[in-house]
Parts: sequence; structure tokens; C-alpha cells
Amino acid sequence: MIRHKVFETADLPLEVVILLIAGMMMLIAGILLFPVHAGVLPFYENGLYGLLLFIFALQTILLGRTPFGDLRRSRLLLAAGTIVAALGIVTCFVPDLPNRIPRMTLFFCFAPGGFLLLLQMFLSEDKFSAWLRYGGIFRHLILGCTAVYVLSMFIGLLILQHGLPTRPLTAVMVLLSGAAIVYLAVVLRKIYRAYPEAEQKGGGDGELPSDKTMMLVTGIFMLLLGVLLIPVSLGLLPFSGSAQLGLLMVIFSVQMLASGNTPIGPFPRSWLMILFGLLFAALGIVSSIIPEILVAPLTLLIGLLNITNGLITLWKVSRTCLPLLKKGEEPRAPLPPILFKLYAVQATMGVLALLFGTSMLVSHLLPALVVGVVLAANGGVLLFLLYILMELDRMQRAPENAPIAV
Repeated sequence: MIRHKVFETADLPLEVVILLIAGMMMLIAGILLFPVHAGVLPFYENGLYGLLLFIFALQTILLGRTPFGDLRRSRLLLAAGTIVAALGIVTCFVPDLPNRIPRMTLFFCFAPGGFLLLLQMFLSEDKFSAWLRYGGIFRHLILGCTAVYVLSMFIGLLILQHGLPTRPLTAVMVLLSGAAIVYLAVVLRKIYRAYPEAEQKGGGDGELPSDKTMMLVTGIFMLLLGVLLIPVSLGLLPFSGSAQLGLLMVIFSVQMLASGNTPIGPFPRSWLMILFGLLFAALGIVSSIIPEILVAPLTLLIGLLNITNGLITLWKVSRTCLPLLKKGEEPRAPLPPILFKLYAVQATMGVLALLFGTSMLVSHLLPALVVGVVLAANGGVLLFLLYILMELDRMQRAPENAPIAV
């Protein structure tokens, strides 16, 4: 039987994935700005700013592509990208936060950044002049890059003026920018398929695989969310639950599109997974920009996903650990301490996911202060899990150590 194309392995490079999400974000924002201008829908400006900062941060920490040019991936660049991601997360979460710092950060990313990238493209010997000589699809690359950079400068100027005013002209500019980004993503995919060596693979002493980098970002997200919920529960800080759910859905979508990791476990990175990832991204973008419109369905969805994830995690840990705890006739070597930590952390994460998911589905099951502590603990445990996995990788790479089965 011939397998349907949707179940085939998807060949989308990570750079194309991030560009698709960024383009979808601009397209959806541009479409929504028309009813916002007409007074039909509310508009949460900080939600859009936070999402844009988060996407810029992902490009930086995953690819080394900054708004001002490509840099060697290093610990310093990873730290800078993480700070920008944290700024985007806080901007999304806190409605009354003065948005001058996010606005100015976005202005520099869009306007001077777009100008510098355009200048680099024309002055670099291995870009504009080389692409002209190659011809064919590379002429489309010139067109796509030029359109993205020029439109970025215009959007940066709009943000500098009064933020993103909800005017039809602004909506058109944002729509054109989204279309240009999607066009560039399609062109890059064709180039990377024809010339695999052209794809940037990264490198440097700060490099993390994409799945571990997303663990880092998700851990920071959960930690910040939990910490912010503590003053929110005490009535000291306003909070946008709609943007929180939206950004979480966008994080889920990046994980699904980049590596096939879903909230309930890893799956083959098929075209079906890509479609689900794009759907998650679209729902998250709408929820972040238009307050309260998708809170009920996304609360139900994320709650069920967390409960399912918690049950699956606990089942996997028990299936692995119980045979090790049974006494056999022959003596066994003691379990390595790092594996004991790994299983303990995974079990803890399963319990925390169950608590969080259940609290989302059952109102007032846990006090808001306790939910904040649970989320902060979840983020901290996830970051500790990342540390353990990196230690295991280091031990397995060391020539004097035998491989450890996980």
C-alpha cells in the first residue's frame, strides 16, 4: 500500500520553519488589524510585540541569525537571545507594562536591522553578486530578501511612531511583510533542497541541538509564568491569560515543526505533524493578539494535553524503573546516580504536568498562588532535566566511558 503524502517525512529546515511562523504571524496580524480598525475586535498590542520579540530570539539562539546579521553561535549569543525571549514573554504576560523598551527593541530589530541586512546583502561578495551569477532560483532569493528587509524598515518606523496604529495602511504593510517572509521561506526551502550544503548548520561553543534549545526556552517560559503568577494571585500585577495560552501554543508549534516533539511525546516529523504545528501556531497567534477570544478552547486543549503528557510520562518511568527495582536471583550493578536523577526528574515532571493540567480543567482546584509555584517548579525541573541530558551526552562522548542506555 502506498503511504499518503501527509505521512511522509517532511524536509523543512529549521530556518524555513521559523520563517513560516514569522510570516504566518504577520499575515494573521495584518488580517486582524482590519476588523480591529473597524472596532469589531479588541487588540492587544503587547501580545503582538511579545510574539515578535520571541521570534527574533528564536532565530538568534537556534540559528545564530540576528536582526543585524549572522553571528557565530556562542554562549554570549545564547545568553543575549535568551534575554530577548524573556523580554518577549514578560511583554506578552503583563498588559499594563510600559511597552517603551519592547517597542524600542523591535524598532532596532526592524528598521536599523533591516537596513544593515540589506546593505550586507549588496556589499557581500557571496550574496548579491554571487546570486546574480547563479541566476534561476537565486534571483527569487534576491527579490525575497529585498522585500523582507525594505518592509521591515517601514514597519520599524511605524512602531517607532506610535506603536502599531490600527490603520488600514498599517494592516496592508503588515500583510505585505508576512507575504514576503512566506515567499522567502518557500525560496529558501527550494534552494536547500537543490543545494543542501547551503543550509547553515550552526557551530560554536554555545551550540545546542534544536530540541534541547527548545527545552531551554520552554523551561524559561514556565519559570517566568510561575513567578509572575505569584504577584498576580496576590492582586499586585495584571495578567493576560489569553496571551499566556497563545505563546504556549506557539512554543508547542515550534517544537512540532522543528523536530516532531509534541506536548504528549515525540512523533515522526511528517507533513501531518507540520499541518498540526501550523494550526497550533495560528491559534496561538490569534489568542495573543485578540484578548479572550480563544481562552476557553485553548484552556481545555492545553489542560488535556498536560494531563495526557503527565500520565504518559509516569507510565514510561514506571515501566522503566519497576523492573530495575525487582529483586532477581543474580546480583545487579547499582543504578548510576545520574540515571536515578533522570528518572526522578521525569517522574516529578509527570506529577507537575498532571497538577497543572487538572488545575486548568477544574476551576479553583488549586489556589492561584499554588498554581504559580507548580509552574515555577515545572520550569526549574525542566531546566534541571536539560542539564542532566547534557551531562549524559558529555559522558557518552567521553572515550573512557561506556555508552549509557537511557
